Parts: sequence; C-alpha cells; structure tokens
Amino acid sequence: MTRATKPPKALVLAAGRGERMRPLSDLTPKPLLAVRGRPLIEWHLIALAAAGVREVVVNTAWLEEQLVAALGDGARFGLVLHYSMEGRDHGGALETAGGIVKALPLLADAPDDVFWLVSADIHAPGFAFDASHAARFAAGIDLAHLWLVPNPPFHPAGDFALDAQGRVRREPAADRRWTYANIALCRAALVDGIPPGTHAALGPLLFDAAHADRLSGEALEGEWHNIGTPEQLAALA
Repeated sequence: MTRATKPPKALVLAAGRGERMRPLSDLTPKPLLAVRGRPLIEWHLIALAAAGVREVVVNTAWLEEQLVAALGDGARFGLVLHYSMEGRDHGGALETAGGIVKALPLLADAPDDVFWLVSADIHAPGFAFDASHAARFAAGIDLAHLWLVPNPPFHPAGDFALDAQGRVRREPAADRRWTYANIALCRAALVDGIPPGTHAALGPLLFDAAHADRLSGEALEGEWHNIGTPEQLAALA
C-alpha cells in the first residue's frame, strides 16, 4: 500500500486525571471505567481494529500502570499497542498537543504522515474509522479533519463554524454552532514547533489551522457522549 492508502496509526488520549469523575477515578483511570459492560477505551480499540488499523498508541499518565496491565500488547484486540508514558517520563499529563508531540515518534515518520486521534473518554459506538476517509485526507493539505457535534449544554458557545464545503472556521462567534467531538484525523505537521516534553493544548493549534484555511470537518452522525461525571457514566451503564 502507498502512504495515501495504508490505514494510518491512531493515538488514543488516555492520560487525563478525570477530576470531575472523582471519586470513581481516584483508584481507576477514567478510560477503564465501564460503559455498557465494556471499558470506555476498549470501544475505540475494537472500532479501530475493525477498520483495519493495526498500530495504536495510548498515552498515559494517571494510574498509567493500570492501563498497561489491562490492555497489554493489544493482541486480543487484533492490534499492536504502544504506550507513551507521560507520567513515568514527565511526572504527569502534558495536555493534548504536548501528548501528541511525545507520542509522535510512534505515530509518524514524516510531517505529512497522518493518524487518527480520539479521546478515550468519549463514547461514540457507531463511529467507523474509515480507511478510505483517511486516504482522502492524506491526499490533501489540511492539517486536521474534525468530527463535530451540535453544541452540547455544557459548551453552549461552541468551538467552530462549519460551511457547506466542509471548511471549519473559527469566526464569527455567532456562527460557532459546532463543538469538536474529540475525534479527528491529524497530520504530524499540526504540532510542528512544539518541543517534546512541553505542556501544550490542542485548541490553539486547531484555531490557527482554521485561520490558515487548513482545517476541514463534518458532522458526526449517530450517538455521541462526552462522559465527564459519575452521573453521565451511570446513565450509560
């Protein structure tokens, strides 16, 4: 397969402390909390394997040894799992962009390489990590392609506007009717210039990409939940 058609690798973000999920997250990392009989993170791993992805990086920090012990080498999912251990190497989570930078040697060989990015604490059971979609993205020049949901009650101001051509915009504020669903295709060049080990957020990089007209997106169809509290978790158990 060529770079444009080979299924990309994926990074599952699993390093967060999960403060709002306390006390459940005090002794168990949030990605291992069960939704509908399965740990949150496993829903993503199974979906990635079903789509043909073969290598997945999981970034870790809080109670990271539990994630490694629970998921192992990934063989039972049909995957090869790698771990980017921010807790061990940096004393804690590096935020989203910082986590991508640390994991990048496991994800990409060149700035133009692409990878899937998904947060472990969202639940989107119908989402397909479509290899053909990834190939189309790889053939373009955008820095990221985002899946978006209508602004939820906890984020009424939204993040972005989405036009009819699938271009994602940051302004004007009145048109920001969409919230980033924490699922994306990314190009390694998105995090160019951030030194390894830096604490850095992803949002400003996405806003810069939108201003440069290098950010595309689409509405996420089907079920989607951002699981942040014990009550939200219990509602889906």
